[in-house]
Amino acid sequence: MRTVELLPDGSGDLAVRRAWRHLAAAGMPSQEAHTHPTNRPHLTLAAAGALPDAAREKVAEALAALPLGLCLDGLLRFAGRTQVLAWAVRPDPELLRLHEAVWRALTASPEAGGTNPLHAPGRWVPHITLGRSRRPAWDRPDAELLPAGLREPVRGRLTGARSYDSVTRTTEVLAP
Repeated sequence: MRTVELLPDGSGDLAVRRAWRHLAAAGMPSQEAHTHPTNRPHLTLAAAGALPDAAREKVAEALAALPLGLCLDGLLRFAGRTQVLAWAVRPDPELLRLHEAVWRALTASPEAGGTNPLHAPGRWVPHITLGRSRRPAWDRPDAELLPAGLREPVRGRLTGARSYDSVTRTTEVLAP
């Protein structure tokens, strides 16, 4: 599986890492514990079986829209086989246009091997993951899950993009 991910600027990256540390210090699941060198705050736009050259060119064209505004606002909890705590990314029109362009680039390429339907326009929930767990976690009020100073909307920029390959566990810079 290959993802197309947007990367926050330095201040956005630091805010997310601060939230990771806060959760870890409170004994809760946090991405802070995920020590693989590719682990970093990111916003996943789409995932496909592959990123063939034709799709890569279209994705690169779409990524020319960077940088874009970033607003982290509120927490989300996703349930399923894995529980996820995430920081919601408020989607502005520019981000939604970029997301749709990347989605179209991947779905138009048969060589991409199919896309994750959860990333389809209208279904996609933009977020940055704070923690994952196989058991119920984060049973505290939202106000306790973020450190002081990060409980109001946090603004920054989405300035870069990468692709993550879940088979080889490697990344590739897509922009800038």
